[in-house]
Amino acid sequence: GQLVQSGGGLVQPGGSLRLSCVASERTFYMYNMAWFRQAPGKEREFVAAIIWSGGLTRYADSVKGRFTISRDNVKNTVYLQMNSLEPEETAVYFCSADRWHEVGSESEEYTKWGQGTQVTVSS
Repeated sequence: GQLVQSGGGLVQPGGSLRLSCVASERTFYMYNMAWFRQAPGKEREFVAAIIWSGGLTRYADSVKGRFTISRDNVKNTVYLQMNSLEPEETAVYFCSADRWHEVGSESEEYTKWGQGTQVTVSS
């Protein structure tokens, strides 16, 4: 199955964006989902994860209180609401899926990946 992302773009510092990731598989509800990001010249880093049921979430310390991960298992979609964005958060953001690792924070734990979407935070 595929993960198709949307919602990136250019935003001013302090602004907000919402990313979406739609899964083509009917078994989406069985997958734990996460968002990672990768800035130029840097390694991919964990942002947030959500368990298959939506009942458990995990965040990187750097985004706690500003980002919210959520999912709609009827729409086969996971979201990342990003508020108070900072220029250093400019990166390509990826959604990912895995059946077995609950709210894992390591990219190696995820078996499916979206195509990536650019988020640029700049004035």
